[in-house]
Amino acid sequence: MELIDSDREKSLHPTHIRGEPENIAFAGHEKMGLDDTTQPDPARLSKIYRKLDFRIIPALWCLYFLTSAIRSNVGLALTMNASEHDTLIEYLGLTSHDTSLGLALYYVGYVVFDVPFNLIMTRIAPHAWISRVVTTIGIVGACMSAMKAAWSFIFLRLLLGIMTAGLWPGMAYYLTLWYPPHRCAQRIGFYFTAAQISAAVVGLVSAGFQYMNMDKGLTGFAWMFLIYGLATIVVGVALLWWLPDRPNLGQGPRVGLRRLIPEQRPVLDEEDFKLHFADMKATYVAHAWTLKDIVKVLLDVRLYPLVLMYFGVVGTGIGLQNFATVIIKSINSNWSSVDLSLLTAPIWICDLIGILIVTPLSDRFHNHRAIFFSGPSLIIIAGLIVTTYAPTHWSRYAGLLITGLGLGPTVPICMTWTAEIFQPRHGEVGTAVATAVVSGLGNLGSVATTYALYSGWPADVKRGYRNSNMVMLAMVGNSILFAAMCSLLRRALGDPMTREQQWAQQHNVQQNREEEEENAAQQTDEMYF
Repeated sequence: MELIDSDREKSLHPTHIRGEPENIAFAGHEKMGLDDTTQPDPARLSKIYRKLDFRIIPALWCLYFLTSAIRSNVGLALTMNASEHDTLIEYLGLTSHDTSLGLALYYVGYVVFDVPFNLIMTRIAPHAWISRVVTTIGIVGACMSAMKAAWSFIFLRLLLGIMTAGLWPGMAYYLTLWYPPHRCAQRIGFYFTAAQISAAVVGLVSAGFQYMNMDKGLTGFAWMFLIYGLATIVVGVALLWWLPDRPNLGQGPRVGLRRLIPEQRPVLDEEDFKLHFADMKATYVAHAWTLKDIVKVLLDVRLYPLVLMYFGVVGTGIGLQNFATVIIKSINSNWSSVDLSLLTAPIWICDLIGILIVTPLSDRFHNHRAIFFSGPSLIIIAGLIVTTYAPTHWSRYAGLLITGLGLGPTVPICMTWTAEIFQPRHGEVGTAVATAVVSGLGNLGSVATTYALYSGWPADVKRGYRNSNMVMLAMVGNSILFAAMCSLLRRALGDPMTREQQWAQQHNVQQNREEEEENAAQQTDEMYF
């Protein structure tokens, strides 16, 4: 076994130990009575994971609620206080090109920085990095209340995307440190509901912000940006105490930058800790990775069908999120700006219902992820068709509710499937890189829908955004095809053994070899005598 710096062994976090799978040892392993061969009781394990749920999931839910609000409230700002001509578009003098450019640039920053920012989380305390991300999102969100011109909108949206990079894949990566992949989809679904509830709440609350228009000289949308930004900053700082660090066997004296991170009480007591260790041995060791490991992940052929799956569903979801009020306005131009804000909420309630129904089933039958992804995708397609071609206003609006119902489970399932495929083959760096690549490159679908569709496609306005809807339908159809391809590739290539299975196999091989040698020696002795 080799330490990164043997002279400082006592002061290093034990997760900095590195070595080959067959000779990994843990500082304090024997002292704490931990046994690699321990088989945890399933009922007791479920209680342990529920205990972790109460500590981890509410924190992730709250941070995602607020960061989603800051990301999506710009869509509502496009139509807020329309009767006073104080919408975001009119107040800043935005052209349709400015609007689509600002919305799209958010995802450009996200795409560029997703992978490097997620890799940083593997090197430092992940909860501290998540805290940094959330706090800076809040700062930029609050600054959006001071926008006075088109350039400030475009610049701050780009900056917001850069600050947000790594958050969504980072949350998925963080979850795999505490939970095995087959337990992740439901939990990702739980905190992903924050985005849906956030969209619903922001839609409802924005009606109230419109009555604050020009109080203290701020527009209604400026008040919205400011209040959500400040709340996000508070939560971001609180995460340093709220979210636990990565699992470990107890850390030594605090050195370097770790002195700036507040001390935390252990999440699990000693007995629960031992059982969790037995179930999640690999996450207790942060294996050193190199550029070669990253290249291996990027060359894995199963990565890119996942990217294209994500491209379609996340592009459709973001398109609907940013342009929901615009689409609803095209259905009935007589609905007021307050009506538009209120009518967005039911879409995301349906989205929430879809998550709560499908993601638990996806975890229970995790060998059939493609089916649980494709079924909701077909519901999205049905909803888009109804929204585009239904004969009445309310039936077309019902199509948006159907679309929301299908959208909910698709993104959590895609991210869970990514971790489930790449963690066994590539370890911790595989999870970090793969989730970041899927989220980053997949969000090019968001660039497509925000830049090229709806406001970015002026000729489609007269058609009631019919062509924009159909482009999103085609994107979701492609996602279904690539889900089938991913499933076929997984079956063709097979799932590699986890590190625990490799260790067990090596142990069994060694044990069988020793038994064979002993039997051979015994037979020789019997023949001799």
